[in-house]
Amino acid sequence: MMNRKHLKKYIGTKEFYKMVLLVVIPIIIQNGITNFVSLLDNIMVGQIGTEQMSGVAIINQLMMVFNICVFGGVSSAGIFTAQYYGQGNREGVRNTFRFKFIICVVMALGAIALFFFKGEELIMLYLHEGTQDGDIVKTLQYGKEYLSVIMIGMIPYAVSQTYASTLRETGETLIPMKIGISAVMMNLAGNYLLIFGNFGAPKLGAVGAAISTDIARFAECFMLIWWTHKNHKRHSFIEGAYSSLRIPRTLTLDIIKKGIPLLLNEAAWSMGQAFLMQCYSMRGLAVVAGLNISSTVSNLFNVVFLAMGNAIAIIIGQLLGAGKMEEAKDTDRKLLVFSVGTCVIFGSLLAAISPFFPEIYNTSSEVQGLATRFILISAACMPLYAFMHGCYFTLRSGGKTWITVLFDSVYVWAVDIPLAYVLSRFTGIPIVGVYLSCQLVETIKCVIGYVLVKKGIWLQNIVSDS
Repeated sequence: MMNRKHLKKYIGTKEFYKMVLLVVIPIIIQNGITNFVSLLDNIMVGQIGTEQMSGVAIINQLMMVFNICVFGGVSSAGIFTAQYYGQGNREGVRNTFRFKFIICVVMALGAIALFFFKGEELIMLYLHEGTQDGDIVKTLQYGKEYLSVIMIGMIPYAVSQTYASTLRETGETLIPMKIGISAVMMNLAGNYLLIFGNFGAPKLGAVGAAISTDIARFAECFMLIWWTHKNHKRHSFIEGAYSSLRIPRTLTLDIIKKGIPLLLNEAAWSMGQAFLMQCYSMRGLAVVAGLNISSTVSNLFNVVFLAMGNAIAIIIGQLLGAGKMEEAKDTDRKLLVFSVGTCVIFGSLLAAISPFFPEIYNTSSEVQGLATRFILISAACMPLYAFMHGCYFTLRSGGKTWITVLFDSVYVWAVDIPLAYVLSRFTGIPIVGVYLSCQLVETIKCVIGYVLVKKGIWLQNIVSDS
């Protein structure tokens, strides 16, 4: 009897999991297809040589910083969007949409300027001798060509995220998913035509991949804008959204106080990941190529805990906005258990394919061997990532943004990066050992997250007085 009661504390009912899956599955499908197409893109580029693959991988690492900053921008207001929606406050949702639009467009313009003037210097940070494979001059050339084209799609990407995130936070998860799938399929078709020159199209290699990405981003942006405005009665936040870009001063200050730390955190965290990659790249271009292969396939499986993090943010945010504190606490505990449990399964599947996946690439046995070991490490650590990610979104849903900054980006810069910097530059430890050490140190963060979540400091309604 006690065991059954104990299990009920961590395991939900069928209705509970149906509710969770309604939120999670569309996000998993959309992100899963996006990452699957990215994987196919990566394989296509990988067929034309290690240098082109490495050049694209370096640019994608830099673009990840921009993408995550945009995510932080929409998330900074998104915690208010979810709670306003749970409260039934449509004007509040409209104002958070305006905030997202302004900050994301400004970030896109700033990133374009940075890449235009400092792109070559940023690429050179990742180009080092140290392994048998790779031509640094060619890799730099391919990276610059790819960057010059991929920048064009940055503004439509930022606008798309503004619309898609607001729709999801107001309960519309299927439409962003369907539009996102349409865009990535368009991207895949474009890659097939333009990378290899199929059906009479020009053979453009990595530049072709960038052009097809730009086309897909413009198409996704147009479809999201068109659908949202067409269904303005159903999603009334868009009515009058552009009649004025004015945002109430009190809300602006609230977002700056509770939301902007999220943006700063995402920016610092993504820059930290880029710096970690730079530390690993000190061991040669083969390491860059191996990590690129590993991260591409790992990202396909990581969609599970990433989607669960989004589910925690949306479901818990709405419960907190409605003032249901005990239900929020119980729901969050069950969501964390569900996330870790599913990642044990998906981590096992990832480990099973680790010896075979790198063989798809047209690259050396050295790169393939490194990629296999990196994939195995990512697979073993997936449940760890799931718990850590869930704790982060739990704390964030209640507006404890400065704590999430300490928990996330400050930890990366205070613990992960010094460890990687020292091990990669001042020791003879093989790169696989360096990478494993930097992943296992995240265990400390899991302990910190458990303590903070268990204390319930995140249980607060941040829009009740707005």
